[in-house]
Amino acid sequence: MNQAEKDIRIQLAACYRIFDYMGWSEMIYNHITVKVPGSDDHFLINPYGLHYKEVTASNLVKVDINGEIVEPSDYPVNPAGMLIHSAIHGARDDAHCIGHIHSTAGMTVACQQEGLRIDNFYSVLLHKQVAYHDFQGITVVDGEKEDLLASLGSKNLLILRSHGLLTCGRSIAEMFFNMTALQRSCEIQVSVDQTGRPIVPVSTTIADKTSELLKLQMASMGDKGVGELEFAAMQRLVDRQDDSYKDL
Repeated sequence: MNQAEKDIRIQLAACYRIFDYMGWSEMIYNHITVKVPGSDDHFLINPYGLHYKEVTASNLVKVDINGEIVEPSDYPVNPAGMLIHSAIHGARDDAHCIGHIHSTAGMTVACQQEGLRIDNFYSVLLHKQVAYHDFQGITVVDGEKEDLLASLGSKNLLILRSHGLLTCGRSIAEMFFNMTALQRSCEIQVSVDQTGRPIVPVSTTIADKTSELLKLQMASMGDKGVGELEFAAMQRLVDRQDDSYKDL
């Protein structure tokens, strides 16, 4: 194992701990995957049967684009996760990392006909960036791959109707940043709906300005990539609780 793979394993294992810290884990289910550096055909996924708190750099499972385990492992991988993640990794060169969650707020919005509205701070930031995929049951049938890819297109945020949330990124940090924004958008929408009070509308004129406003905000980050500062801050938090995920 070269240093690049060691580094990405530690970062991905940290991401699993961060997701759990954020309350996004779902027992032994859901997945975060990342491409192995220097290889277009291999990516890392969590061992099926372990809680996110049990995922470490050493027990992550390496698989190929067909979902086959390519090196010795004590664990299998989840077929549903393999279909979703292998399809996107295989079709999108820019989707180096993919995260999928079944959060309560995310699933609530995924079950609503109107989907995500652009009426809160976070959802406005995602204006025209969110795609939707219609529910076809548990994602274990290869025939759904083409539909999934067609639904996602070139976007990095996907609401799986009646199912949950999925985000992609050029890095683990960017995927995390995208998931945070999408999850927070859903949380605020659900909270607002629970008040039963009239909603203050946000005009499409304001929403259309968001991409330009974001450029001004992101300029303050200097040479840092999208999500790097946020991911590093969260990694420091989980490290203070338990840094056993770094085990190689």
